[in-house]
Amino acid sequence: MAHFLLIYDLADDYLERRTAFRAEHIGLALAAVERGELLLGGALADPVDQAILLFAGERAAAEAFANADPYVTNGLVRSWRVRAWTTVVGEAAASPIRL
Repeated sequence: MAHFLLIYDLADDYLERRTAFRAEHIGLALAAVERGELLLGGALADPVDQAILLFAGERAAAEAFANADPYVTNGLVRSWRVRAWTTVVGEAAASPIRL
């Protein structure tokens, strides 16, 4: 199964503004987890300037998530991008290396 990273560049005031949209954002994330699309997600720390969400399956799932995310639609995310991630080590690796 293919993996994709949804990378958010966060607004400078992200931490101050996220409370108003957090429940809807987390609800969207939990629904994506239930569908098997979202595996992990969270903000990077020190500084909190980016967030990364790991999706499995199709690129379109990550793109649809970003387009529906209230953090994006309300300007808490300055920009976002989806990157294919070639995973080779671990039980869930898309292209596991066997030695």
